[in-house]
Amino acid sequence: MKLTIFSDLHDNLVNLNKFLVWCGSAGIEALIFAGDLTNEDTLDYLAKNFSGNIYLVRGNVCNYDERLVKNYPNIIYLGRDGGVTEIGGSRVGVCHEPYLVDRLVEQKPKIIFYGHTHKPWSSYAPYNTATLEKQKTPASPAGGSEDKEETKKGVRLVNPGTLGGMFQKATFAVYDTASNEPELKILETLFTPLDIR
Repeated sequence: MKLTIFSDLHDNLVNLNKFLVWCGSAGIEALIFAGDLTNEDTLDYLAKNFSGNIYLVRGNVCNYDERLVKNYPNIIYLGRDGGVTEIGGSRVGVCHEPYLVDRLVEQKPKIIFYGHTHKPWSSYAPYNTATLEKQKTPASPAGGSEDKEETKKGVRLVNPGTLGGMFQKATFAVYDTASNEPELKILETLFTPLDIR
């Protein structure tokens, strides 16, 4: 199953629209959102413009009323702490802040997606997070301007970056549950100015 994972949208509806157009053209079957969507209008737009399942985690700055989530049958709500769920035959964890990862690791998913830091990762193409230019060798994720794949107790940890484009370029991840391989996508490289109207 082919999924996209995104986080830290912060009400950027322009980027959300571009992302959803790309998802439609790429045959994406489900979405995982790792927190900081923000308000009810954005929640409504997301739910009404993607027909597949949306696995949704609440972030630290979300201000939509959680009771509204039940109005959208395509949203599987994992709450503020996130959780582990079965998607396409694969156990996948999702949370917002990195400190929530430890609890999910104990449930033994194949992979955990998280957000909050706005810093994207991809082990196949390590990026300088200021420019998102490919680097020749990954640096330590602690304290550097580059991130690389992390693991904890054998579980892969992946941050898709910020679709909202705050402090970094707008990014998201594509994940194939069969191959267990994530891939980082940079939103601005997927479209020419005339592609989105």
